[in-house]
Amino acid sequence: MNTPQTAQSMFLAEVENNPQPGPYYDLISAARSSGTEYWRIWNLLAFRPKIADALCRLSHEVMFEEAPISVALRELIAAYTSSLNHCEFCMKAHAAVAAHLYKDEALVWSAIHNLETCALPEKDKAMLRFTGKVTLSSGSIDEADIAALHAASWDDTSIFYAIAACALFNFYNRYVSANGVKPVSDQAFRRLAARMAEKGYAR
Repeated sequence: MNTPQTAQSMFLAEVENNPQPGPYYDLISAARSSGTEYWRIWNLLAFRPKIADALCRLSHEVMFEEAPISVALRELIAAYTSSLNHCEFCMKAHAAVAAHLYKDEALVWSAIHNLETCALPEKDKAMLRFTGKVTLSSGSIDEADIAALHAASWDDTSIFYAIAACALFNFYNRYVSANGVKPVSDQAFRRLAARMAEKGYAR
């Protein structure tokens, strides 16, 4: 499936132009056949299906399976982490998923742009502050940071999932940005995010 590079091409042509048989190959083929925009991270996932399968199963478990921290907040952690890492693709993709779940796009973007003045509950702001520190200064996390979350009524299982979501997207941000995955249109982000919000990461 070789296609000419375009303005939206990734950095590694061999990766982008050689999807291997599997669910992401099928998704890319269908999108190209219909002329529909698709998330270019699919090219990374299609290049090595075994890696994709492991990543998607991990992502689904961390982000979508039942946990005491909501899927909506986990998605907001993904978007907030991505904003701190200047990963536009992941920020917009997961802001769109979070907006679908919260049913409030303005709230999601206000949290990303100015956490302290947004309308999120103080408890959720505390968790996002913490994941911001995990992203920017993980080596300085100490018992006092966890105690502050306990004081905000978060239990250890919730904190575990928040750390996992944050760590996962610190990986994805680097994986996506260094491979040159570019954003799609806002309409495409919303369309593709709706499926993820409802069905999760598994394919």
